[in-house]
Order: sequence, then structure tokens, then C-alpha cells
Amino acid sequence: MIVGRVVGEVVCTRKFRTYDAAKLLQVQPLDLQKKDRGLPMTAIDLVDSGPGDEVLICLEGQSAVDAIGLGDNPVDAVILAVIDELKVADA
Repeated sequence: MIVGRVVGEVVCTRKFRTYDAAKLLQVQPLDLQKKDRGLPMTAIDLVDSGPGDEVLICLEGQSAVDAIGLGDNPVDAVILAVIDELKVADA
């Protein structure tokens, strides 16, 4: 799982029928200092997050598929939580 920030919404005129009701968001991955890390990605939103929200993203393949509960349909990224506060312990 990774931390990210919602940077936009994805609007589709047509989607694969299994995902018709799914809300798609554009998410910028972040490092633990909340700085951009890599390129933005599209994720299925399960928690009604919106632009500016910091979120927890599942990129774990089968875990992402299981999280949305739509059978064996392909999924790459799923937003599982909106982060209220993130504390990083000293190593």
C-alpha cells in the first residue's frame, strides 16, 4: 500500500460494464514527507474521497481485486481510506 493525494477526477463516456458505477480518481503518490513520488495514477475510489484528500491506495493485485468485490475483473489500484493523520515512527 502507498500514500497518495487525490489530484483530480476521471470522467469516462464509456467504461467496462462492471465498473459503470465506480468512481475513478487521479491520485499522486507521495513519500512519507508528503512530497510527490512518481507519476499520478488512476484508482477506483471506495471511500468517497475527493480532490485534495490524502488517501491510502492498495496496489497489491489480488488484494485490490478482492477489495472492490466484483469477482475476477482486473483492477490495478483502489483507494481504501482517507488519511486523517499520518505519524511516522523513528527507526
